Amino acid sequence: MKEKPVLRFWQVWNMSFGFLGIQFGFALQNGNASRILLTFGADVHQLSWFWLVAPITGMIIQPIIGYMSDKTWCRLGRRRPYFLVGAVLTSIALILMPNAPHLASFIAPMFIGGGLLMIMDASINISMEPFRALVADKLPEQQHTLGFSVQTLLIGIGAVVGSWLPYLLGNWFGISKDAGAAGLVPDNVTYSFYFGAFVLLSTIVWTVFTTTEYPPETLVQNEAEEKPKKFFIPPIMIKLLLVQFFSWFALFSMWVYTTPAVALKFYGTADANSPAFQEAGNWVGILFGIYNGVSAMIAMLLPVVAKRFSKKVTHSIALSIGGLSLLSFLIFTDPIALIIPMIGIGIAWGSILAMPYAMLASSIPPKRMGVYMGLFNMSITIPQIVSGIFSGLILKYFFADNPILCIVMAGLSMFLGAISALFIKEKQV
Repeated sequence: MKEKPVLRFWQVWNMSFGFLGIQFGFALQNGNASRILLTFGADVHQLSWFWLVAPITGMIIQPIIGYMSDKTWCRLGRRRPYFLVGAVLTSIALILMPNAPHLASFIAPMFIGGGLLMIMDASINISMEPFRALVADKLPEQQHTLGFSVQTLLIGIGAVVGSWLPYLLGNWFGISKDAGAAGLVPDNVTYSFYFGAFVLLSTIVWTVFTTTEYPPETLVQNEAEEKPKKFFIPPIMIKLLLVQFFSWFALFSMWVYTTPAVALKFYGTADANSPAFQEAGNWVGILFGIYNGVSAMIAMLLPVVAKRFSKKVTHSIALSIGGLSLLSFLIFTDPIALIIPMIGIGIAWGSILAMPYAMLASSIPPKRMGVYMGLFNMSITIPQIVSGIFSGLILKYFFADNPILCIVMAGLSMFLGAISALFIKEKQV
């Protein structure tokens, strides 16, 4: 097979730059969706059910988009048209979501908010899945870890700014943090979503116009030189499924319950419309920004560490650090001290975003990269669906309505992922 040329760093940067905008929007969703839905009237026990729309939508959308992008070719290429469509739709959803109360004439705002959450996640997935496939399309095998690590770096940068923006607007720029009335979203959150829409669209446009794609003839030529293969599931993908299940079960629980957990333990309130709860939500945005910032800082170290210890050992160590960090929520009494576990969670998050894809990419037929990456996304969505269905019931019937125990459950799950990673047999490059 004709070897793909090694790309310069800034070429790799440009082809992944849109991920900064995607994660900017995703961070706004992760950091603020729970408090927005609680503000609209959702019950904390049902909160994870609203979040279910995101992984269910992703499970449906990503394989379809992956298959379609494998078969697409136009003036913009095969992956880039989906970047652009997803960016436009996500930007619209970001603008509409904090305005759900103003759209509610006959339907409760929390259901409109849940619907917009679904639309937003579906749109993000339209862009996100082809970005993963583009790295494997463009880069030679020895640059796969670099490619996914650069994505992790950009994800971290976008997520830091997206997570911190509501806090910064409210505390540094004088934008109102008070909703004004029950059931409304504060201005600092609303304006953050508007800015997120702009960033997401502009960064993806940058990637679309600075990156080229290999034409179908190149892929056909490369595959013709390989031994023809029927559609199959690579063994490494099967092993990664278990690792991914425990990792993403933990992440979903953390995203859903960190705000109510911090509000109850550190601010003494479960009232979503209270000023103290809104302060807790703003601080959680800062904490989420910290773990994303750490992931960005360690992103470029991952290829070095993986080369020394192997990808699976690197991933196992990172997940172990993340699990310990989630468990440590129990021992702190000051919300500022939560910065410490967020550093460890950031190490785990950086590895989760890069290592599984780096291990998988070299085992996938190039011509079917999109559909395989889309199918692999089920290893992300299924554990989130399981967590979404059962975590609210566990909170109510086993954890005595104490959401901090959901964070502890997430830590234990992360440890199980670390153990599972050690059983992976990597392809030697």
